[in-house]
Amino acid sequence: MKKKLLPFIATAAMVLAACSVQTEGDANQTSGNTDSSATVDVAEKTTIEILGTSANETDMNIVRDQLIKNGFDVKLNTQPDYASFTAQKEAGNYDLAISSWTTVTGNPDYAVRSLFITGGDYSIMSNPDVDALINQAALETPEEYVSTYKELEDVLVTENAYIVPLYTSLKAQAFNKNVLQADSIRLSKSRAFAWEPVSFVDESLNDTDTLLLTQTMGNLTSLDPIKGNDGSINQLNTNMYVRLVNLTDDDKVVSDGSLSYSHAIAEGNSDYYFVLRDDINFAKVENNQAVDTGELVSGQDVIFSLNRAKDANSVPDHRTYSLHEHINTVELVTDLSELESAQLSDGSATILEALEADLPAGLTEAVEAVDQVDNAAGRYQVLKLTTTEPFPQVLNYLAHQSAGIVSEKQVTAINTYDVASYDVNTDIAYGDQRAVTEGATYDNHLYTSGPYTMIQKNDYEAVFQKNPAYMTGTEHEANIANVTVRFIADLDSALSSLRSGEIHLLYGLDETKYDIVEGEEALALQSIPSNGVAYMLFNTSGRDVSDSADLRKAVLYAINQDEINAAYAGNKLKAYSTVSPLVETGNELVADPAKVEEFYQNYVDSAE
Repeated sequence: MKKKLLPFIATAAMVLAACSVQTEGDANQTSGNTDSSATVDVAEKTTIEILGTSANETDMNIVRDQLIKNGFDVKLNTQPDYASFTAQKEAGNYDLAISSWTTVTGNPDYAVRSLFITGGDYSIMSNPDVDALINQAALETPEEYVSTYKELEDVLVTENAYIVPLYTSLKAQAFNKNVLQADSIRLSKSRAFAWEPVSFVDESLNDTDTLLLTQTMGNLTSLDPIKGNDGSINQLNTNMYVRLVNLTDDDKVVSDGSLSYSHAIAEGNSDYYFVLRDDINFAKVENNQAVDTGELVSGQDVIFSLNRAKDANSVPDHRTYSLHEHINTVELVTDLSELESAQLSDGSATILEALEADLPAGLTEAVEAVDQVDNAAGRYQVLKLTTTEPFPQVLNYLAHQSAGIVSEKQVTAINTYDVASYDVNTDIAYGDQRAVTEGATYDNHLYTSGPYTMIQKNDYEAVFQKNPAYMTGTEHEANIANVTVRFIADLDSALSSLRSGEIHLLYGLDETKYDIVEGEEALALQSIPSNGVAYMLFNTSGRDVSDSADLRKAVLYAINQDEINAAYAGNKLKAYSTVSPLVETGNELVADPAKVEEFYQNYVDSAE
């Protein structure tokens, strides 16, 4: 393939926090391989400016020391918070930017599409080979796409060094086991933390006491599911909006706890059918309380939600449209003969037989009108989603928070502005945090379809209440009536709050803090390999690294992942790209001072 390098900036969905700060001397002692560069005559090289936040100081310091050891001069551009980091990034004040990406859908297409494809939500990269490989892998089975993702990594990293991989993280949380029932606490590989199963040890407190959680970001991108895809809202929107399907803790797509009783894939992998349940109504806020609107979360709301999700122009600053661009049509099925004649993708049964397997009553009628729905009597709404081409990974995207179902009536009533002339300073769009923030702007307009709804927020916390009309009487009804999420930017402070009992659970515990939790009798630790990858992005506009793949590769081979892992007490895993936690490509980054010198000399020679 002919490779073409074009400028790009990819914005990470979150900035991975590492609280320990390591000195240059410490970093030089983190691995027995630190003197490997002694075999190479290291010449003085160009200056590399590394941009990150104060939370990234461990990674920044280690990378700085590794580059210095290989002859580079290094300047650290450390910003106090993510907003300042973003401003510096947009101004182009960096050669390398510390970034991270977590694949919260459990499928590898999500790990690359938004970041690297032309027109992706977080990419201004345009490389036809990258586009072709991403699209090819998306249509392949897991057995087929391994070699395709390997080739994609070769283009991204091996040949062009668009990114520098650092590590894959573990995912961990700690909780007070004297307060919360241990068997009610889920830790999912991809899905954000689910609140509805959680119960107090004393179950009599579920209706009166408040579950106290925390997150680092208090400035919320948007409570409209399609307008945000970052650490400020992923957990919040996941718990406020139901989806057509869910992910299990180990990334299997299921209907359990979703808007559908069951779902089925038809022969050809382009038609997807869902039978909708009738025991979920939208919740709204009146007099500071969550109340039942009496309005069913219907098939019409699903059609509205998914059509706007796939349309880049449906809202200003749409952040998730590329996740849903494979949706072609969404419609209600009213002719049962279609379900009787269509076969499952594996040919084992008809679609009707598959859909009826988990229903409370047999599917005797597929209805369109909301007032005709009566599941107990066998009358259901049946939804059909057709993709632009065979694309089984569409189900993973339907489990993402951006596919949360919103109220067509309410969103249409709030979003009366013209998208083209939208003014962020004067227009209040559906989900704007100003509508739920205490003070003069408060006018809570949320209609939420999930187990919880947000009552209000301020600079310190957000308050939620249970949706009183969400799967009432079933195993999926929320246990705890009240949840408060406190905004604590510093993870050391958050851990202190957990230890003192000010919060009950800390989601996203840094690996260097495991021993502290394990030393506390009242606390329990849960930890699994995550889909989160830390990496560095090259600035490809206006810098020396922008125009030279050789210079970028010289930097790439200066990075020693073993040294980084040692700084985290061995709790990091190796990575080659953002698909590393999901696909075993066999690619591995091995630090090589000789290659550093070789590629740097190529860069010097080409510049002469």
